[in-house]
Amino acid sequence: MNKVKTNNGVWRARSAAMAVLGCLSLLVGVVPSVAAENTQPFKAQANAGSDTERSARDIQWLEMTRNITHRAAFWLAESVDSWFGDKDYRANGGEVTGYVRLNGLWEEGQRTTGNVRFRLRANFPNLKSRAYAFVGKDNEREEVIDQPEAFRKEQLLLTESRRDDQSFFAGLGYDFRDSVDFRIGVRGGLKPYVQGRYANQWALSEREMLYFRQTLFWSVSESLGATTVVDYVRILDPSLSLRWANTGTATLRSNGFEWYSSLGLFKALPRDRLLSGEAIVQGETRAVKVSNYGVRVNWQQPIYKDWLIGSANVGYFWPKDSERVSRRDAWVIGASVELRY
Repeated sequence: MNKVKTNNGVWRARSAAMAVLGCLSLLVGVVPSVAAENTQPFKAQANAGSDTERSARDIQWLEMTRNITHRAAFWLAESVDSWFGDKDYRANGGEVTGYVRLNGLWEEGQRTTGNVRFRLRANFPNLKSRAYAFVGKDNEREEVIDQPEAFRKEQLLLTESRRDDQSFFAGLGYDFRDSVDFRIGVRGGLKPYVQGRYANQWALSEREMLYFRQTLFWSVSESLGATTVVDYVRILDPSLSLRWANTGTATLRSNGFEWYSSLGLFKALPRDRLLSGEAIVQGETRAVKVSNYGVRVNWQQPIYKDWLIGSANVGYFWPKDSERVSRRDAWVIGASVELRY
């Protein structure tokens, strides 16, 4: 029996490793070769069906997709801004930023899933220089409670339901000052929510930094609540840093405190590539004290220029029994492609 278990564990690790190598080969091998090819002057070939011409057409299509996305978003923001005055949008600092991200998740013993996320932010010079609008599609609850990116389900390699977890959201925000902003929005089904946020960071020394964020929020489903974020960063050398990240959320309806903590190393590599490894713990003050813990490794790099970003994650987690986590110890692999505009 022990031999069977050992062989099974080896097989699981080997399968996960093969899947990881597949993701990494896609990110660091096949796709970057297209970007590298684009850096060379394009010359027409006699053979119209050559690989070079096909690569050039693919890249041109990608450029066109990004341009159309940005122009449509810019036109929409400019049109809305014109309702509040006659200032020229572009000349007065009108700006639109956002992304579209496709991600897939493979979990050992489960079916592969995928999601699409997008986000758009645009300021309104005619309204106020610090006013902005936002719209997107993401995890509904995480958007309301202002969950940090590092502890969202996508980054924790947790399965999400497109019907139950994902929803559209939109709203208006105002930056009162550099460290304080206020947002009011609606999410799926026109459910309103409100957020007030304070964020700041302090240099503790030449190599140490502390980041703090406090968000107060209200929504129909969560009632009144608060999310606290405290991150400590220590620079070990110019390209290597240590980060201890922590967050916790409590609401009037939760009857407890939900918290996350991670400790990891982040290595910056040439050509804007990033490699990181983290140990993560998730817990609740009600029911199970520690509901999930594990490790994850992430590789991120530009795929094309500096606005198409690829990422591959692999993790191994040991969740305990609780109402919100049904997985047992398993390998999990995620991959994403993000187009920024």
